[in-house]
Amino acid sequence: QVQLAESGGGLVQPGGSLRLSCAASRSDFRLNVMGWGRQVSGKGRELVAAITSGGSTNYVDSVKGRFTISRDNANTVDLQMNSLKPEDTAVYFCYGKNFAFNMEYWGKGTLVTVSS
Repeated sequence: QVQLAESGGGLVQPGGSLRLSCAASRSDFRLNVMGWGRQVSGKGRELVAAITSGGSTNYVDSVKGRFTISRDNANTVDLQMNSLKPEDTAVYFCYGKNFAFNMEYWGKGTLVTVSS
């Protein structure tokens, strides 16, 4: 098992930037995919960015060109968010998946508020 812990949320003005970070509790537990999801109150959780252990990335259309995901080899993943919009306001969750055990993991979340 592994726990994921996020940091870096907060309040930012529209057009501003914010960087989220996530660290897994174990560096020896393989997470084939890591990513970031977000959830607005009353709606489902959406995986907005993902990165494989090989460095391949994927983004939903709404964040392409504005968000950049990166990871190192020790099960940490960052999300650089630029040109933030009010509709980006959500709780952001770190995500990890292990293929061998077919297990998915989510952090507890960090709130990002984009408002003037």
